[in-house]
Amino acid sequence: MTAEPYRKPIPVPTPETQPYWDKAREHELWIQRCLACAHIFFYPRRHCPQCLSENLEWFKASGRGTLYSYVINHRPAPGFEDEAPYAIAIVQMEEGPRMMTNIVGIENTPENLVLDMALEVTFDDVLPDVTIPKWKPAEA
Repeated sequence: MTAEPYRKPIPVPTPETQPYWDKAREHELWIQRCLACAHIFFYPRRHCPQCLSENLEWFKASGRGTLYSYVINHRPAPGFEDEAPYAIAIVQMEEGPRMMTNIVGIENTPENLVLDMALEVTFDDVLPDVTIPKWKPAEA
């Protein structure tokens, strides 16, 4: 019996995002910091969005955050049919930036998705060379 092909969109790394995806494959969440003004940001870019400096560094994030906002999608996009309803969420990382993601590990209902709930990153190895960070409720 052959496995069903992966039908969801696959991220295509760019030179700016390649380090992020490489670390995700190692099950680590890395984000950027500006060395000129100390601004921490996500998504990866070549310039600081605050001061436009190119003097940036990558660092390993804590992997902790809180649920900032979400919407529950009942009409799934192609490839997501088996997961509906699912949350499209914004997580406020402990370091400050916000990340759009999915919440996994719980049923995605308004009763379970409490704003400001503690979350932790988890990693979904969708293909041998593609890992996608997602978030789940933090363990107590």
